[in-house]
Amino acid sequence: MKDQGKNATVPNHSSHSSHSSHPIIPPRGDYQTLLSFQKAEVVYDLTFRFAHQHLARGDRTVDQMIQAARSGKKNILEGSKAALTSKETEIKLTNVGRASLEELLDDYKDYLRARDLKVWGKDSKEAQYVRRIGRKAPQTYELYREFVETRPAEVTANIAICLIHQANYLIDQQLRRLEQDFLKEGGLRERMTRARLSHRRKPPPS
Repeated sequence: MKDQGKNATVPNHSSHSSHSSHPIIPPRGDYQTLLSFQKAEVVYDLTFRFAHQHLARGDRTVDQMIQAARSGKKNILEGSKAALTSKETEIKLTNVGRASLEELLDDYKDYLRARDLKVWGKDSKEAQYVRRIGRKAPQTYELYREFVETRPAEVTANIAICLIHQANYLIDQQLRRLEQDFLKEGGLRERMTRARLSHRRKPPPS
């Protein structure tokens, strides 16, 4: 149930901006402006509450789901920060975050399937409603708090599934951009080499 539309095109949500003149450390945005991070943070906040409210105390799935949600959020954050010095590390950590959210997605589907609860279709009116909320910026847990705290577990789990699909869609776009940037600009070593060559080509001061 991938989210289409405006989420992917919100301006200034790339972790890099265009630059020139061979900067060794490229300019970058704050990770908190990344829509993928905002979505992942909402998923964490929702999952923390869901696990404690709807899973039995002592159930290992509680820690498993919370840790997967935390890993998704934290690896996007750490990857964005690593962009200052290593595009390779940023790509690697962002991929780890993506994998953690995929694991969490499976946990939510398991919860619903094991209890014979309904999984919303991607074109259901409920899923479309969550997508409309998902287009609002910035994305915060407050947009979903009322539903999480007043609706049954089936609804909350389906909201989480929708949000994880949205986050994964955004992360996939982000990774494609990072990989294109890496192929075009290289990593820190390549930027340092270009900077040295550019410096050597400069005429000596008169």
